[in-house]
Amino acid sequence: MSEEQRLQYIKLAPKGMAAMRAVEHYVNTETNLEPSLLELVRLRASLMNGCEYCIALHMHEMEKWRETPNRIEKLADWREADVYTERERAALAWAEKITNIQAEHVPKSAYDEALQHFSEVELVNLTLAIASINAWNRMAIAFRAQRPGTQAETGPK
Repeated sequence: MSEEQRLQYIKLAPKGMAAMRAVEHYVNTETNLEPSLLELVRLRASLMNGCEYCIALHMHEMEKWRETPNRIEKLADWREADVYTERERAALAWAEKITNIQAEHVPKSAYDEALQHFSEVELVNLTLAIASINAWNRMAIAFRAQRPGTQAETGPK
């Protein structure tokens, strides 16, 4: 069982949370990155970070985009699965490098691989999406955000 929510961070810093939501809005509406691709990287980063709130949220979002249960279930071990496109695989690899940045500081080989599947502007926007979900994960984990229905909704919209 998870701990109780520590504080209502959305209510305590509404302008900061609005700024984070503005980044999400930009990524979702102005980048032309595929919604399913964005949800794949968001869920992968959330799985890596162990953010229960964001995992539940992005699994739900993937279902709304009609992702198959098979693709959702295999995401934790995506390298062994044959259900992702080369572009998705490049995005997932990039998401892992950005999320676990302390391990290798994103080696040139990872950058070069990502550029084979994304334009420079797409790669900047994909990195914004990954940075954003990592920020949301850290807020939700630090303050023990609760899933909708368990307490007042506190996470990203």
